[in-house]
Amino acid sequence: MRSLFLSRATLGAVILGVFFAPAAFADVELGVLICKSVPDSRVNLLMRSTVDIKCTLQYAGGAKEYYKGETGIAIGLDLSFKGDEEFAFTVIAASAIAPGNHPLSGKYIGGKASASAGFGIGAAALVGGSRDGFGLNPVSLEANRGVGIAGGIGFLYIEPDS
Repeated sequence: MRSLFLSRATLGAVILGVFFAPAAFADVELGVLICKSVPDSRVNLLMRSTVDIKCTLQYAGGAKEYYKGETGIAIGLDLSFKGDEEFAFTVIAASAIAPGNHPLSGKYIGGKASASAGFGIGAAALVGGSRDGFGLNPVSLEANRGVGIAGGIGFLYIEPDS
């Protein structure tokens, strides 16, 4: 059931990307950035939480690029105890750039909220970090397993993973 939700979340992220893609982009290419939490890396300090992540950027043409990093709540309230966590962003490109350049590397910040009762959902609206004409659609969809609620100013930091 969880993978079914993530498949729908990924599809939803792609649809949101098409809807929000700026008309100024002459050569819009889409892809999906899917991130998964690294087991046993979560630190929850009530007002701040972090978890290490591994991400895959799936380009529309089929190529893949790998990232690692960290995400969480920088300032807010996190009363959640999560196990697995996955989220997906639609990726928008203003021009064709060859895979391998890791154009999404950087820091993103914005609002983030999630709720869980065994199986949970969440959303984030993050901006920043884009370069080379690439950007994340600022809305992500999340699927998680755990208990609790969380909300506040969220962050995402990703860098190339070999």
